[in-house]
Parts: sequence; structure tokens; C-alpha cells
Amino acid sequence: MKRNTRALIVALSAAFNTTAFAAVSADEAKKLGGPQLTEWGAERAGNKEGSIPAYNAATAQPPRPAGYDVNKDPGRRIDPYNEKPLFTITAQNASQYADKLDGLIELFKKYPDFKMNVYPTHRSANYPKFVLENTLKNATACKSTNGDLVLEGCYGGFPFPIPTNGSQLMWNHLLTFEAVYMRSKTRSWTVPPTGNPVFAGENWGRSYVPYYDPEVPGPRPSNLIYWKYRSVDQQPARIVGQQLILWDPLDAINVGRRAWQYIPGQRRVKLAPDLAYDTPSPYSGGSQNMDDAKNFLGAIDHFDWKLLGKKEKFIVYNNFNLTDPATCPESKLTQPKFPSPDCFRWELHRVWGVEGTVKPQFRHVYKKRVHWYDEDSYGPGLAEMYDASGALYRVNISHMFPWYREDGEGSGMSGTNMVLDLRTGIYSMSGMGVAKETGWWPAKSIPKLEFNPEAMTGEGIR
Repeated sequence: MKRNTRALIVALSAAFNTTAFAAVSADEAKKLGGPQLTEWGAERAGNKEGSIPAYNAATAQPPRPAGYDVNKDPGRRIDPYNEKPLFTITAQNASQYADKLDGLIELFKKYPDFKMNVYPTHRSANYPKFVLENTLKNATACKSTNGDLVLEGCYGGFPFPIPTNGSQLMWNHLLTFEAVYMRSKTRSWTVPPTGNPVFAGENWGRSYVPYYDPEVPGPRPSNLIYWKYRSVDQQPARIVGQQLILWDPLDAINVGRRAWQYIPGQRRVKLAPDLAYDTPSPYSGGSQNMDDAKNFLGAIDHFDWKLLGKKEKFIVYNNFNLTDPATCPESKLTQPKFPSPDCFRWELHRVWGVEGTVKPQFRHVYKKRVHWYDEDSYGPGLAEMYDASGALYRVNISHMFPWYREDGEGSGMSGTNMVLDLRTGIYSMSGMGVAKETGWWPAKSIPKLEFNPEAMTGEGIR
């Protein structure tokens, strides 16, 4: 009898986990692309105070500044707005804005000289036509199975423009559109409480997003690798030639992350399955995890995700200065305690909130994490991570600036990751593009073979 009962429980569990969930009904999907909602589900209207403007696709793409040459310095983005802050939030007035700060209020308590310069809000997210068309298809076609850990029938657009649970929102974040191909040359620093910055490394990077490749026809198969990334270390001398390849799939259960490393001294490529979840990032001095990249990166299966709904919140947006070494040199971004607040442009935006609680069967350095993502792009925003005692452990801030390309494709998000560890006083700035001839930029194409582990051996050096 016990054996039969156990078999029944297993069968019912399996049936539940394979159930497919679409985001919305056909009637709800009709709201997308209309007067109420954009194609990706953001509210077109501004807020009643007028501090958040209505979305206007015709003006979303910021003007390209005169004299800007994308070929001469592709990683740099000159600020096209040239605006002054509307006001500044300090430790003295932070309580007035507590409902729009949440965990960030703790930064003012730990660092009384911390401040946030708040600028006019510009809703500058914009997308190519094929992304918008595919997002409209996904509203009824894209489905999540196996506890929302596998995607089926999704086209190359935002998978859930009207998310109905926290996991779907996280998939929107993981599959936010930046560009199909990107290249980068970035630098990373860690700043300990002593205030003496430690140079973590410089590397060349490239990424390919097969999920958004317009040459891939029809819905994407569940075993598709939606994101491929490769980096080659250039500095310091002890790691020159070291390489890394990461693949992330639409199926977090049966496929899962694939990772490979090339170690010059060993002259071979090896699997690196530990480069995921809460494994410390090699460029952060222990202040970031692998899943802290881009605010969150990798499989979502170790957390239960609860959708918190929308609210208005200050996030870093249109932060062009973070690409300009003349305005914000590395010395400003690696100063003691926290980077120079004058290098950050905070704007008020409507954001989606999602709370992740670690599942009982898994261990993670974060017991809980709360993420806030811009409703217009699902990429820019911030995360508040809590330890086992329930105390705020780290704050993770991501940055957004549009590409302002001639073809108008994409509202790019910087690869820079800023994580402040409130427990130790360490903070890290990884993937920075603020030094001369560094940054992230879209590429027309990159040979796909470059993202295969075999390619690392051919380019390997001692």
C-alpha cells in the first residue's frame, strides 16, 4: 500500500511539473501594442504626477550627439541630454523617498555621505520590428513547463509580455533584448574597506544570442542555447590568455548551463560546471556570485519566485557617463567606500518586483533576493540580497544606456555590474567600459564557431 501511494505521488508530481502554462488569454493579449500597453507589456501612460512620461516610440531613441563616430570609439556613448539633476537624495532627506528606495535606504545608513542625483526620466527603450512582432506572438504561444524552468513554443521576443508569476518575469529579464551579437573590452576592480582598489582584470568579450537571431525561423526549441558568451583575459600578466565560454539554455533542467575554461599553463580546455549559482565570480574579489552578473544570470531553479507587481522606483538609467573616461575615469569609480555618485544618473521608473526565496533542497549564500526591473526593458534595475539571518547582505545595481545606432536596433544595457557588500564593506565594479578604448558595442556578426570550446584551443597561448 505504501509503495502504491508513493508511486501515485510521484506520478501526480510529474504530471504537474510537465503542465504547460501560457502567460495570458487571447483577449488579454489584444491589449498589447494598443493605447494601454506597449508590445512588451509596459504601460504607455505616464504617472499622475508627470514625473514618469508617457511612452512614445517616435522619441524613445535618444538623439545621436553631433560628432559621435561609432567606428572610432564604439564603446563610448556621449550623453545626448546634457541635463542637470532635478534633486539629490542624501542621508538627511532619504526618509522622504523611502517608498521608492526600499533596501537602498541602508546605503545611506552605512555611508552618511552617499547620495543619489535624480534626473528627468526618459523612457528610451526601443526594439527592432522583428522583436516586437515576436513578442506579440509569445503572448499566447510561449509556454513554461516543468515548474516554469523550461520554455516551449517561444519566438525571438520577450517571452511573457504580461507575466503572471515571478518565474515568467525572471525569464523576461534573462531574455531581455540588447543585440544579437556584441563585442566588448572591459576592466574589473574590487575595492576593499581600506579604499585601495585592486585591479581584477581586463578581457575581450563577445556574445551571441541565438534566441534573437532573426535568421532562426519559427518558435525556438526548448534545447536551444539562448545565450553564448566567450571572454579572453588580457591583464594582469598572471592570467593572460585564460579563456571562458558560457552557454545558457531555455531548458534549465535537462540541459542546464554549460561552461568551459582554457588554462594557458595546462594547454587544454576543461569543463567548469561550478561556474554557476553562488560560486564567487573570479573578477569580484569574492563580493559577487556568478549569478549576480547582469543583476541575475543563469538558471532560476534554486529559488521560488514570487511576483510583487509594479511600483515606482529610482534606478540607474540612461547612464551615458559610465562609458565616458573624460567624465568618469576609473579613479572616480574605484574610490573608497562607494563609486563617485556624480557618475550615476538615477531616474524614476515603473519597475516590476520579484522576490526569490531559496528552495529547501538547495543551499545558497542568499536566503532571499528581491529584484526590481524596468517595465520598458526588463534589464536595468537593482537587486537586494539577504543572508540567512534576514539582514540585507548585498545591493546589486545594473546600468542602462541606449546604443543610439543608426538602425535604431536595441536599447542596450551596459555590462557593468556594481555590487556593494554591506557586511564586509567591499564593493566591486566588474565589466567596466569607462577606460579609454573599452566598452560594450553591438556587432553585425561574429563567426558562430568562436563560441565552441574547440575554438579556445586554437587561440590558446602560454
